[in-house]
Amino acid sequence: MTEQLPGRVKVVEVGPRDGLQNEQQQVPTETKIELVLRLADAGLPVVEATSFVSPRWIPQLADAEQVMAGIGKRPDTVFPVLVPNIQGLERAVLAGAGEIAVFTAASEEFNRKNINAGIQESMVRIRGIAEQAGASGLRVRGYVSCVLGCPYQGQVATETVVDIARQLVDAGCYEVSLGDTIGSGTPVAARNLVQSVAEAIGLDRIAVHFHDTRGQALANVFACLEAGVSTVDASVAGLGGCPYARGATGNLATEDLVYMLHGMGIATGVDLDALVAAGLFISDALGRPPASRIGAIAERERAATT
Repeated sequence: MTEQLPGRVKVVEVGPRDGLQNEQQQVPTETKIELVLRLADAGLPVVEATSFVSPRWIPQLADAEQVMAGIGKRPDTVFPVLVPNIQGLERAVLAGAGEIAVFTAASEEFNRKNINAGIQESMVRIRGIAEQAGASGLRVRGYVSCVLGCPYQGQVATETVVDIARQLVDAGCYEVSLGDTIGSGTPVAARNLVQSVAEAIGLDRIAVHFHDTRGQALANVFACLEAGVSTVDASVAGLGGCPYARGATGNLATEDLVYMLHGMGIATGVDLDALVAAGLFISDALGRPPASRIGAIAERERAATT
């Protein structure tokens, strides 16, 4: 079975953006900067740093420019930023971003609650963003939310996900991250979806992004690895949720993902000890234990020695 698995997986760390955006307490800018830098020092090749969204929508990320100025640039780490519109793109360009992410959902109702636009309206917006980003020399990554279920409409058609993924690639996205936003997916469903999307855009363009709401995230990742996926999103300390999805708890914890991958002999380039330390750092800053199982073990060991 291991012969079917990738020899290396690219881990895309989304904690500083997707993880912190749902926090009610304001996280100091200096803490966000230190978190991003700790994650980069741990060897994560991609760390999504922030989002250039309107502060009225997500006040937690109002300091996007300051975060970008604080983290600077590194030759071995990419710091993408999420942008919802042309105004966000313009801010990102001025802040020195080298890569952006755009987003839509495979659910009409979720899209309308999230960005006040239907699927095709959102795609028109994305095509405009991607075209301008390309002209500015920025790479573009695409997110599709609710690929295995929606909190408002329930089931989501595979054909809808495939069509959106194809449109994102046609718009210029080099990679499409398939997001199980409410954590309702199970391994067979996840693998079948990946195989369907791969027929349209190719496996090398697919990333997966699981929430662990029902404890299925690692199993879903394993099923997708068997299907040939080699890029996985995760969030340090299991941070996150979605402000527009009822009951959507945290993302798959990066520590747990890396522990599993290393235990399977799959390389990531990530220093697990340094990653766990970064998770404890942000958990301490938030005043709560890490949602990561590996992080929780480290926290207990730390407590036993103090």
